[in-house]
Amino acid sequence: MTTIVLADDQELVRAGLRMILTAEPDLLVLGEAADGAAAVDLAHSIRPDVVLMDIRMPGLDGIEATRRITGSLDAVRVVMLTTFDRSQLVYDSLLAGASGFLLKDAPSEQLVSGIRAVVRGEELLAPRITRRLIEEFTRAGRQGPPPGYDRLTEREVEVFELVARGRSNAEIAGELFLSIQTVKTHVARVLAKLGVRDRVQAVVLAYESGLVRPGE
Repeated sequence: MTTIVLADDQELVRAGLRMILTAEPDLLVLGEAADGAAAVDLAHSIRPDVVLMDIRMPGLDGIEATRRITGSLDAVRVVMLTTFDRSQLVYDSLLAGASGFLLKDAPSEQLVSGIRAVVRGEELLAPRITRRLIEEFTRAGRQGPPPGYDRLTEREVEVFELVARGRSNAEIAGELFLSIQTVKTHVARVLAKLGVRDRVQAVVLAYESGLVRPGE
């Protein structure tokens, strides 16, 4: 069972989300918050699998709330919800530790499948969108390998670079002549050694560290 907290300042939006999610036998809404501060408190007290987080809320906004949740709760995944399809907001959300991004008017099946994808550790953003965002907004930060990079095996380095370039598990398997299960194992080890929570954060780390550069 996947447990969920809903964070949105509009009660009608929360009601609509709750109706969609509670219709699924494997999804359970445990709490609701009308602002970012309440979302942070609920995440710490309930420790759900996923927080659906509105970006724009009164007081503490969704991006800062996400930063506080992901900074202290490794197991909680945050999926951002917004009516604003703006690249800057998406990228700021990813930097704050979000595991994905959905528009509020997305079809209900997309919302449900997105939550399940995040729980499985998969990308919620399409790889091409992730790469476009990183290429557009990443500026040179710390250059050089990130902490934990020297612990990666040669094969794990190859997998890491392909993940950073937006390749799916199937595409990586094809390029490296590996089974998909083997690729999944390598990806899991890469994430653990680099100390990142998911593939999206691995992409951010690769670009911020200069290991992969726009246009490569």
